[in-house]
Amino acid sequence: MDESSVGSWRDSYRGMSSDNVKGLVLALSSSFFIGASFIVKKKGLKKAGSSGVRAGVGGYSYLYEPLWWVGMIAMIVGEIANFAAYAFAPAILVTPLGALSIIISAALAHIILRERLHIFGMLGCVLCVVGSTTIVLHAPQERVIESVAEVWDLATEPAFLLYAALVLVAVFVLVVQFVPEYGQTHVMVYIGVCSLVGSLSVMSVKALGIALKLTFEGMNQLIYPQTWIFTMIVLVCVITQMNYLNKALDTFNTAVVSPIYYVMFTSLTILASVIMFKDWDRQNPTQIVTEICGFVTILSGTFLLHKTKDAVDGSSASIQMRMSKHSDENAYDPEGMPLRRQDNMRPS
Repeated sequence: MDESSVGSWRDSYRGMSSDNVKGLVLALSSSFFIGASFIVKKKGLKKAGSSGVRAGVGGYSYLYEPLWWVGMIAMIVGEIANFAAYAFAPAILVTPLGALSIIISAALAHIILRERLHIFGMLGCVLCVVGSTTIVLHAPQERVIESVAEVWDLATEPAFLLYAALVLVAVFVLVVQFVPEYGQTHVMVYIGVCSLVGSLSVMSVKALGIALKLTFEGMNQLIYPQTWIFTMIVLVCVITQMNYLNKALDTFNTAVVSPIYYVMFTSLTILASVIMFKDWDRQNPTQIVTEICGFVTILSGTFLLHKTKDAVDGSSASIQMRMSKHSDENAYDPEGMPLRRQDNMRPS
């Protein structure tokens, strides 16, 4: 290899900045705490259900179970770490790493809860790790911002204003026209609303995180009205996002909702970040294509993990449903996966 090729390689890859490293550590910590919290909370729910009324039938005995509160605290810590990660690293780096919480949850469920992890589920975990590593190694450097007013200038540029306007119009049409008629039958309606709104919420969370980081560094950003505008946007977007995500989870099978939501939310968040913060303007085409390949690898691993998990968890129930009479046939897709939650198919 000649010196010119070595020099060009060094120019294309300069390593991760200190801010990116901090964001990476926070994102990984967030995935660990959130992934572990699901298992600890489930362990607490099982323990509480053995001595009281189960949460699934309306009981609240888990509120007296310390193990459940440990899981809840772990989830809160994870969300705080995820919030902080956006203040240091670009969304292209932080958002896809959320898939690692699925891996941690699946691995801990296999070890602690003795839930079976299929061989293809293990392959899905490996794909998520490989894709995440690819994105980490080729993520763009965080943009240097010295005031929340700079973030506001980026958010009010014509390109991002157009994106935000399109998102709001799409959400309005979905909520007014499609939710009342198709919300209970088409999974994409609820997920579309929370994914579109979620992309705006992440941009506002990142802006608010930058404002708080600068404030802690001695440059008070709380005096700027833009900080409080971003705060209000975060509150409105998060409430809307959680409302429609809960509706999707309550109506449809989790194994269907989770991967579709991850794909749409992550894709739209990356698109919003590329438009607002111009992440790809600081990269060459090779790095951009590599990041896209890494993202596709994570998507493949996520779908594979959820598909095999649903196959393992619901195999016996699926066999019984197929052997029964032809009742409720419309609730299934051609592959036999229950698109609707089974508790919704029970007669009232």
